[in-house]
Amino acid sequence: MFIETEATPNPSAIKFLPGRALHLGDPVDIPSAEIADTVSPLAAAFFALEGVTRVLIGYDFIVVMLEDAAQWQKMKPIVLSVLMEGLILETPIVLQEGGGEEDAPVFDPADEHIVKQICALIDERVRPAVAMDGGDILFKGFDRGVVFLSMRGACAGCPSSTATLKGGIENMLRHLIPEVVEVRAAAF
Repeated sequence: MFIETEATPNPSAIKFLPGRALHLGDPVDIPSAEIADTVSPLAAAFFALEGVTRVLIGYDFIVVMLEDAAQWQKMKPIVLSVLMEGLILETPIVLQEGGGEEDAPVFDPADEHIVKQICALIDERVRPAVAMDGGDILFKGFDRGVVFLSMRGACAGCPSSTATLKGGIENMLRHLIPEVVEVRAAAF
């Protein structure tokens, strides 16, 4: 079995591509070992390793984040072996959806038509691009022109995530949806 790896814009995260489908649903962000125990036995195996802080499971990739990017030289072969062993032994990848961020978005029902436009653009244009970098993005809310988004996977805590939100996503949404005036990282 050959597993490719890709660097991400976040130096603390590496994207692992085993060359097959892993999870058919939306990406599952697992931000802690406690959540991994109930969501993904494979992610729990990663969290058993020293320094792992987050795991994102996508359709055909897994992103593992470490607390210190300098650890990757030592940890990359170890993470690869845990992944390979999990795939060979057919360890369950995802038991249930969600990694703790699945709360319903917050918005005024009168803005539902705007929210549908925002979500469609995020799903069609933003999520695929963010997934290429080992991340995911969730719509969390809309209030008086402000869109609230949550960055997950390699994008969570990435040094360039603010630039992605402001420079890329905000400009696109403001251009295509006049009611949008700003995009912010979700704090709820």
